[in-house]
Amino acid sequence: MNSYIKVFAILLAVLLLYIYPIYTAFQQQDDISELVVLRATTAFVDAVRDKGYISPTMYTDFRQAIEATGLNFDVQMEHESKKYVPVYDDPARPETFQGTYEVHYDAFYNAQILPVLFPDSSAPRDDPSRRYKLRVGDTFTVTVKNVSRTPGTILFDFLNSTVSPNDKIFIPYGGVVRNEVD
Repeated sequence: MNSYIKVFAILLAVLLLYIYPIYTAFQQQDDISELVVLRATTAFVDAVRDKGYISPTMYTDFRQAIEATGLNFDVQMEHESKKYVPVYDDPARPETFQGTYEVHYDAFYNAQILPVLFPDSSAPRDDPSRRYKLRVGDTFTVTVKNVSRTPGTILFDFLNSTVSPNDKIFIPYGGVVRNEVD
């Protein structure tokens, strides 16, 4: 009986002296990584909203800032453009205009944005043709989530014998474009 108590006390001491400080350090590292990604995401989105375009340099700097955490991220960009379409009884006849407009949204994603930023041509990075342009009133949103497991998640799963989802860091941020390029 006394030997069981000693073994339990030794296991508890190891847990408290070694495992718990490592776990809290990893959790702190995850929190710092989340703050770094949040700061980089807000700076990138706000710069796009203020300038009215995305340049290859802006996007590359953003990716480098978030990948400095040592984690891999999935970055999804979304650009929504609002259009007002007149309503006609017969679209072939202009005199059938009803005096109202419908609002339509065109959405553009990574598949449409990244080829503009990084075309197959040999245009220099600062070439204006490599800018993805937005208009005032459009919305621009970036969603960042990690796809690799964080050290805190790995240790938590080990200690609890579970499998947690990879996306511990999930940051959606966006807003309305305030300026546009000529």
